[in-house]
Amino acid sequence: MRLSLGKHPGIAVIALLVVALLVWGFWPRPVLVEAVAAQRAPMTVTIEEDGRTRVIDRYIISAPVDGMACRVQLEVGDPVQQGQVLLGITPLQSQVLDPRSRAQAEARVAAAESALAASEQDAEAARAKADFSSATFARLQPLAEQGVISRDALDKAHMDLISADAVLRSARHAVEVARHEREAAQSVLAHSAARDSGQPAERVLVRSPIDGRVLKRPRECEGPVRTGDALLEVGDPALLEVLVDVLSADAVKIRPGTRVLFDRWGGDHLLEGMVRTVEPVGITKVSALGVEEQRVLVIVDFTSPAEVWQRLGDGYRVEARFVLWHEDDVLQVPASSLFRHQDGWAVFVVEDGRAVRRVVKVGQRNGLVAQLLDGVAEGEVVINHPNDEVDDGRRVTPR
Repeated sequence: MRLSLGKHPGIAVIALLVVALLVWGFWPRPVLVEAVAAQRAPMTVTIEEDGRTRVIDRYIISAPVDGMACRVQLEVGDPVQQGQVLLGITPLQSQVLDPRSRAQAEARVAAAESALAASEQDAEAARAKADFSSATFARLQPLAEQGVISRDALDKAHMDLISADAVLRSARHAVEVARHEREAAQSVLAHSAARDSGQPAERVLVRSPIDGRVLKRPRECEGPVRTGDALLEVGDPALLEVLVDVLSADAVKIRPGTRVLFDRWGGDHLLEGMVRTVEPVGITKVSALGVEEQRVLVIVDFTSPAEVWQRLGDGYRVEARFVLWHEDDVLQVPASSLFRHQDGWAVFVVEDGRAVRRVVKVGQRNGLVAQLLDGVAEGEVVINHPNDEVDDGRRVTPR
């Protein structure tokens, strides 16, 4: 039996409603997108890295001699003047003699006294021989003048006199040598660390080479030092430079004279600087993610007035931005609106409620915005962060 819709209007209404809902459900809806207008504004391309300050001229004051350095009274940050005495170094104390060393030292003293006595006896014998030779020559000289003895006998007596005088002088020098050797042997016993000689010790004074402040104090207590050991580090914090290590791929873009901006250093004002040197040697560092990177040190000088950054000190952290390119009037769009199309770049432009793919020519980019050289006019609306639903000709609705 066939059902008549005219007799059952409710069924007809329900059927039409279901069809309408199906049509409405499958009808293509506009995609919600984020739209941004292309506009002209200043644009800057920078490289951002962390850096640290460093005193330009720093001096490591080391021990000039071996000795005992006195306690360092200066604290880190204390001002010093050129020529100011920083500390003193006294000679090292003598060793303490153990029983065997003391016995050996006493034996050396006894041997030195015996050698001195022997030298004195030799000197007495040499003096007696010299007196005899002098008397003989005085006795023979008149006889030679009278012709009683030959001239050869007189010359032999004169030669004996000269030899005896030389032996006497040598013997007297030997006595002096033996006396000094005895004093040297006695000094080992006299200057033992267990005895106080009572004589003031010599002191080498260590002075500051510049006007500045104490930057580091490697040692502060009294103790022995060797020649070359670091005692203090001084420098002038008023003369600072900034060290920034950048990736080697970025270092090739930076040249001496490049402008640098410093922010987040703790002050209220933005500091400026200029690149002085890009070091030609790279170093290998491991990043926080465990990746080896080749990095290059870039040295920057401050160009801002000194009174603005005088609160900075040695080793302070700063954030550096190297300005590679800058223009005041640039047509730009967000970099996230660009996508790859064939061999170039493209954007979606909103025209009459639809997304229209437009091939563009991109200039400079800084990670946030991109310069457009061709393809989009000022004021045209582009889609930022286009998703997979956006396609050429698709209806869109800006958020």
